[in-house]
Amino acid sequence: MVQDKLKVKKLLIITERFYPEDFIINELAIDFQKKGFEISVLTQSPSYPHSKIFNGYKNRLFKKYDWQGIKIYRFFTVLGYKKKVMLKLLNYFSFMVMSIVTGIFIGRKFDKVFIFQTGPLLPAVAGVVIKKLYKKPLTIWTQDLWPDAVYDYGFKKTWFLKTFLNWLVKFVYKNCRNIFVSSRGFIKRISEYVPNKKIRYFPNWPMINCFFEGENPIKLSDKFNFTFAGGIGKFQNLENVVRGFGLFIENGKDAQLNIIGEGANLNALKQLMETEKIPNIVFWQRQSASEIPKYISASDALIIPLIDSPMGRFIVPSKFQAYLTAQKPIFCIAKGETATIVRENNLGIVSDPCDIESIASGFEKMMEFAHSQTAFKSKAKDLLDREFSKEKIVNEMVDIVV
Repeated sequence: MVQDKLKVKKLLIITERFYPEDFIINELAIDFQKKGFEISVLTQSPSYPHSKIFNGYKNRLFKKYDWQGIKIYRFFTVLGYKKKVMLKLLNYFSFMVMSIVTGIFIGRKFDKVFIFQTGPLLPAVAGVVIKKLYKKPLTIWTQDLWPDAVYDYGFKKTWFLKTFLNWLVKFVYKNCRNIFVSSRGFIKRISEYVPNKKIRYFPNWPMINCFFEGENPIKLSDKFNFTFAGGIGKFQNLENVVRGFGLFIENGKDAQLNIIGEGANLNALKQLMETEKIPNIVFWQRQSASEIPKYISASDALIIPLIDSPMGRFIVPSKFQAYLTAQKPIFCIAKGETATIVRENNLGIVSDPCDIESIASGFEKMMEFAHSQTAFKSKAKDLLDREFSKEKIVNEMVDIVV
């Protein structure tokens, strides 16, 4: 029945990132297609995370591609955004301008528009323009909370910036028929801008199954292995994690901290380890989706650290769902939504992200927790089935978007 309703529906997805970049929108686009939508994607040339155009692609002003029956409209992207803030801002605004211009030309042919917001809210402006010009229903799936995220990344809250961002947030959400959020914590915050809008919670599902049973396992060490995997930036608060581990390891604990990934703070983190002479920390390079389960499986406890900020308290990072699939205990060094889920489901230990002694104590409690409890395994599976089921989430989204 749903298939018949969707037979002629043409859906345009506007997103900063799309295949071959590794984001959940790739899976959602394929699932929408299976449900009967004819999918097209408006995005930029692929360059994330290395700020380098992927092999097989060129950074042209405009070019069409096809991937698994999905038509992709790509336009020029500004590179160098990893090194300079001004280039990052220019990347954001160039996306907004290019997507608006392209959207004006192609927007008429679609029945509906879907915004996948990974970071900046600026790409959503193109969706609003299409909605206003051609009366197309607009849906947004918010993964990052503006304006809070802007201030968390170090931008000063000046009168001008605050006024502009508040206007932008209200302008975008006011023009959306459907607002989906990836974290429950976002609902109250966004409601401040659009109090009469219904906001629906649709979390990310696990993109990687980290429960590894294959051949050629990885051996991290003979010690108790704590592991963090993901982007290494300011938002992850890894400086406090490293300092807390240093204080913990002073007591002669037989443990190792594994940090897997790359990012803007990687070199600073290595320098901190060397300056403070903290032993038993190993940095591993960024691993592919096919390799990361081997590292997670070889770990004894998995770490989710977030800075103590409005954004840090609201968000549930996507690594959380992937960690659940591994059925390993979680050491949550954060406040807010993620910490609440870990506590309520008895999935591990929670420490204050601002308190080095609390983090050090958490490492010790985490070792005791992992050795003495096994119930977290079934609790992790129950939580995955209850709240993070891909089939359930996609079906509910389709029923609303159609």
